[in-house]
Amino acid sequence: MTTDVTTPSAPATSPADLLAAHRDRLDQAVAACAARTFYSAFDESPSPRVYGETAAAEGKAAFDTWLGGAFPLATPGSDGTVASERSPFGFDLGVAYPRVPATDAAVDELMSAARRGMRAWRDAGPEGRTGVCLEVLARLHGRVFELANAVQHTSGQAFVMAFQAGGAHALDRALEAIAYAWTEMTRTPATALWEKPGRGEPLRMEKTFTVVPRGVALVVGCHTFPTWNSWPGLFASLVTGNPVVVKPHPGAVLPLAITVQVCREVLEECGFDPDLVTLAAEDPADRLAAVLAVRPEVRLVDFTGGTAFGDWLEANATQAVVFTEKAGVNTVVVDSTDSFRAMCQNLAFSFSLYTGQMCTAPQNVYVPAAGIATDEGHKTVAEVGAGIGAALDKLLGDDARAVELLGGVVDTGVLERLERATGHGEVLVPSRAVTHPAYADATVRTPLLVGLTEHDAEVYESECFGPVAYLIATASTDRSVALFRDTVQRRGAMTAAVYTTDERVLDDVREAALDAGVALSENLLGGVFVNQSAAYSDFHGTGANPAANASYTDGAYVASRFRVVQSRRHV
Repeated sequence: MTTDVTTPSAPATSPADLLAAHRDRLDQAVAACAARTFYSAFDESPSPRVYGETAAAEGKAAFDTWLGGAFPLATPGSDGTVASERSPFGFDLGVAYPRVPATDAAVDELMSAARRGMRAWRDAGPEGRTGVCLEVLARLHGRVFELANAVQHTSGQAFVMAFQAGGAHALDRALEAIAYAWTEMTRTPATALWEKPGRGEPLRMEKTFTVVPRGVALVVGCHTFPTWNSWPGLFASLVTGNPVVVKPHPGAVLPLAITVQVCREVLEECGFDPDLVTLAAEDPADRLAAVLAVRPEVRLVDFTGGTAFGDWLEANATQAVVFTEKAGVNTVVVDSTDSFRAMCQNLAFSFSLYTGQMCTAPQNVYVPAAGIATDEGHKTVAEVGAGIGAALDKLLGDDARAVELLGGVVDTGVLERLERATGHGEVLVPSRAVTHPAYADATVRTPLLVGLTEHDAEVYESECFGPVAYLIATASTDRSVALFRDTVQRRGAMTAAVYTTDERVLDDVREAALDAGVALSENLLGGVFVNQSAAYSDFHGTGANPAANASYTDGAYVASRFRVVQSRRHV
């Protein structure tokens, strides 16, 4: 394992050489973002045919090495250590990290260290910073199996999902952020000759345009997707010149500790101050994020998590640009379908994936009380519920297969919400406990489907994060569309879906989605699911409804992380 260092040395690697080495990958990412076409720089299959026969075992061994020991990072301002992670699969990780107490003295030292290397990092320019960040991604990819194990045993994702979402797809989202930042930073030339025609000789000036950072960036990690949700903001801030303080969720520190370790390693090799990226681990009772977020040095904040703290950040971290992804009520409008079985299968998979512990998982399914037209004839609301139940039984009937889709329950709050939801309406499909064949102490649950009516707004208008879905009977499809529009406008959503064979209904739902500012999926029946998004093509969130004020990833997500400062002189 690589031991962290805290003082820069002579450059061992040229940032320009790193950019040249990774330029093809950058150019392909930029092109894919512009065309919105399929692209993936990092293979999502953990197959030995892709990564080699020994990669999986070596990654697992690297993960095991961390358990029960001290993680080798030095954090300015730290005092003692903290170990706070427990795997949803039933064991304590026991990894100790430098603890940053929420005191003025500790945070002063952390902020001072973060800012120390800013000038040299700024002067590296877009080319140098991009080369360094691309090299970090390449090295993280080299540790993708280690990262997958770390994500699995902090978030509860099953291994293949942890490898994909926490490894390959997270790397793609990070590269996407770098690609957008590259485009925005290089939109303005570094120098220009300005000539104004006039009598006699024209006025001539030489102008210089420099990308300058905003200040310290704070990334507040989440429990469920520690890399996927943190890497876009981390790399968008770092590549645009800002030092980054990473404050992980106390339950999911290891994936971000590995990330910070690699960032510091590459920075130091290139002659930059490694304290440009630091890990600020905390005791769960410290509330360190609230202290860091309002520091005057902090000019950028990235947060994924609950609405209460997200709203607090937006209201109180007024010295910073705050990017939040919060809670929402993701909605499915069901009007009709030409493949009832495939629709039920698609919904069942979407409810089940990672036990519904995704900000994109569907929750509210609106169905007309009179039922729907299908290729199997008319279906009542009860029959729609039964169809979804049958699909869940088929999908999750075998425990050994079910756990590879469900993963583990991330925390007790999910179980508490699941228990309360059983009393909210008619239980159409009960949740059951699943025994994990490899981890006897894992906490695994199947989805719960509860029947409601449109009059139960006090239930379905709030996010119930976890394996809970509501089948809501409405007066009509038009009423379903109206409820969808109104609820998302007021409560927010990350995703929406519709099933209909009627073009008029489809047009109405499209219009409602535009009004509500939410991404829409139409008649998904095959291998694409509403809670999945593809880097370089799908925007994750819109920033146009209360669930999130930003998007992964567009120009607005990166452009406000830097400013262009000019100087000019007569020629």
